This record gives sequence, structure tokens and C-alpha cells, in this order.
Amino acid sequence: MNRRHFVQTSLAAAIAASLPVSQSFAAILSASMKVDADVNAVTGNGAEVTLKRAAVQELGDSLRGNLLLPGNEAYDEARRVLNASIDKHPAVIVQPKGTADVMNAVDFARESNLLVAVKCGGHSPSGKSTCDGGMMIDLSLLKSVRVDPNRQIAQVSGGSWLGDMDHDTMSFGLVTTAGTVSHTGVGGLALGGGFGRVARRFGLVVDNVRGVDLVTADGKFVRAYPDENPDLYWGVRGGGGNFGVATNFEIQLHPMQRQVVGGTIGFPMSEAKRILNFFAEFSESAPDELYMDAGLTSSPGEFSGPYIHICYSGPMSNAESIVGPIRGAGTPIFDNIAPIDYVALQKSGDIEDPRAKGTWMKSGFVSEITPAMIDTIIDGFEEHPDRGMTVHWQHAGGAINRVATSATAFAHRHVKHDTLFLMDWAIGVDPAPHVQWLREYYATVAPFTHGFYTNDVMDESQRVVNRNYANNYERLVEIKNKYDPTNLFRLNANVVPTA
Repeated sequence: MNRRHFVQTSLAAAIAASLPVSQSFAAILSASMKVDADVNAVTGNGAEVTLKRAAVQELGDSLRGNLLLPGNEAYDEARRVLNASIDKHPAVIVQPKGTADVMNAVDFARESNLLVAVKCGGHSPSGKSTCDGGMMIDLSLLKSVRVDPNRQIAQVSGGSWLGDMDHDTMSFGLVTTAGTVSHTGVGGLALGGGFGRVARRFGLVVDNVRGVDLVTADGKFVRAYPDENPDLYWGVRGGGGNFGVATNFEIQLHPMQRQVVGGTIGFPMSEAKRILNFFAEFSESAPDELYMDAGLTSSPGEFSGPYIHICYSGPMSNAESIVGPIRGAGTPIFDNIAPIDYVALQKSGDIEDPRAKGTWMKSGFVSEITPAMIDTIIDGFEEHPDRGMTVHWQHAGGAINRVATSATAFAHRHVKHDTLFLMDWAIGVDPAPHVQWLREYYATVAPFTHGFYTNDVMDESQRVVNRNYANNYERLVEIKNKYDPTNLFRLNANVVPTA
């Protein structure tokens, strides 16, 4: 579902970042699959179109990877995404094994005028990594990480997960910002901005991207680097998937010790106001090496109450002086904060059964958590036997704020916290009244926010999406006009071309 998740122990609802898709069938299928009939599909504008059998067969024969159609054994596994309430059926699924496969898929989609979805981790909370009747380009087979420890650079293929990257980079004592859930897709996270447990030290993922290889809407391979297509290099660092399919990232790494101090403390619901006000004040003056999440959570049969989650990556000699005040903020119900391997902490919020629940969410950035905001959140928060509900602040600030608004397409350099309102429910429960309740609840808190994370786009109007790019919007439109004038890549926080 989302890029963030609570520590497994007692915290109920998930804030996730990606979907561990099984490759048990897809990885062993023949790249050349027999196509028995014409395929009904839809265009980007929603019109019906018929894909001729011979043309689809030609696409399949051109791939080193897999072509999946409805009825194929691996099709249902490949089409699924993290949010179990999203149940869409692409007309064709292409699983590339290399850049040439991506180019062939994009050429076919453009020439057929198909609706296109690009799936890396399957995290989009609104399901933009899948579609009904179009083409899904599923990057799950396009995985590799190569670390150059001398240059402190990682080459990361477009379908890799954060856990792949963390595993390899930390083997060399190096790290980069990489979300908070290991089965998050690197592509979606990196193109949209990229928060994480070390972002306050090292910046967003976009601040560490040194270059991106893409296949653009014309089916061409393009390198986006500071000295090569610099306009595109600027745009992909916060402009999301608007400009093409990213096949490789060059990412800056940083030295960091492997052992950090991390974990979560949960407190009783009766102490919610006290804990959240403590968090608001303490997080404001925290060193860059301290990352803190906090919030209020409720889930039937599980923990309900306020909590604080941390990752401290600074000198171990200072850890106790930092953790002590957090422990003393209230009356802990549980406390698992301890020295821990960073890679293990990155996996601690992974979802064991990632598609068992439906989810809906809203998010908004804040530069200050005020007492009035806390009161509004607590006053409107409701526990319910049929849903899990969490209001969650993800800690930002630090190095994120020290980058100019115009330096990358990610414009929200004021952000100190990303406020997430996340609800989940068991499949079979009617979500309509719960979604309506969350809409109304979020509306009471929205006035305290300014902008939102494009990776969390839900059902916002095009006008709201445009406004969210702030002063970078017009420049993004110019780049969109150049690289995707027909809006082939529209399932995202879309920048609509004017060409």
C-alpha cells in the first residue's frame, strides 16, 4: 500500500510501501507464449480497441521476458497489487528482462494507443500501477544492484526493491535513503521523492539520484544525468512516472555503521495528548541522526494508542541520552527500542500477508505540528470494530529542508512531517461508510497541511494535482510536452501535456 509501516510487534494497521510479488510462475514461463485469439483492450482515453492476435504474438516473440494474458497461469499473480480492494485486469502484462523488452512494450503500447500502467512494487494506494484493459509493464524481473564502493555509487535496476539495495550497500558499510519497508519498489519511491529512516541525514532519494536511464514514450532509450538531458534529470527527481519507464538508477551512497538504535514504544490511549505534544516538541530539535515517527493507531484485537518509532544512526555513545527522554514521555505499554542491524530494522515493518486487507488513505505535509492540530486529530479519532485506523507522522526536516525548492521537481522542501491518515479493513467488509468517515475526518485536519506526497495521490482533482507541484509545475509541463506529448504515461500524479 504505502511506503511506511509500523513496527510489527503490537502496532496494528500498516503503512506499507510495496508488495512482495511472487515470481514462482512468471520467472519460469517461456518468453514466447502462444496467443490464441484477438485481445480486447482500452486506450488511454478509455475507448475500446481490439489487438489483433498476430500483433500480440509478435510482441510476445520479441521479448526475452514474459507476455501474460488473462487465463495464463501467472497472470493473476502478476496483476495483483498491495491494496487488496483494487482488483483490476490488464489486457496484457509484459514482464521485461531488459531494456530492449521495455522498448518493445512501449512501442507496442504507443502504436496501439493503449492505456499503460507501470508496476515496480505495486504500492500505489490508489492502484495506479495496474489498470483495467490496458498494458501493465511489470518490472518484477528487472532486478539487480551493483555497488561501486570506491565511488560510493550503486547501480540499481528499475524493478529492484529497497531490501535488495539495502542488503548490498550495507555489505560495504554504505547506505542511502530507502523508505521504511524492504519490499518497496525503488522506481516508484525514487521518482516521487523518497522518504526514509536516514533522509534527515542524507536527503530524499531524489537528492541522491545521480542519474536515471529511461525508456520514453517514443520507445527510445534516454539517459537523464546532470550533463545529459539535464531537463529530464531535473524532472524525474520528483515528477514521478510522467516521463517514461525507469530501467536503472545511479544512486549516491554514504558511509554509515551497520548497527543503529531502533524500535517502537507504545503508550496507553489515555496519554495520547501528552505523547503527541511531546513528539511535536522533541522532534523539532532532534539531530539529523535521529528519525522519529509517531501517531495514534487503533485496530480490532490489537494495540490501540499513541506510539513513537525511532531510528538513531549517530554515535552509540549518545544513544541513551536521546532515547531516555522518549521512554520517559509517558507510561510505556511496550518498548522494543534496542540496538539493531539497520537492514533488519528496514525489514521490521514488512507485511507478512500483504494483500489481505483493503486500504484507503490521505496524506499532507506539515512544517509544524501545532497543539491545535493535535487536538483536532485526537478529538476526531474513532475506534471501530470493522476497521483499523492510524494517523501517522513521518519525520522529515534535516537535510531535506536544506535543498532549494527549485533544485529538483520535488517542491515541498518545507516539510518537517508527512501526515498520513491510513485506514484498512478486512476483505468482505463494505468500505463505503468507512471511506466516507475518513474523508470527513481528514477534512478537519487538512487546513493544518500544505501540499501532499505525490506517491500517495488518491482521487484528487487534476487542479489539486497541478497545484501540488507548486512553482515547478510549468517547467514539468514543458518537459512532459517534450518527452510524452500524448500522455502515454498518465497513471500517476499526472502532469497533463499541452503540446
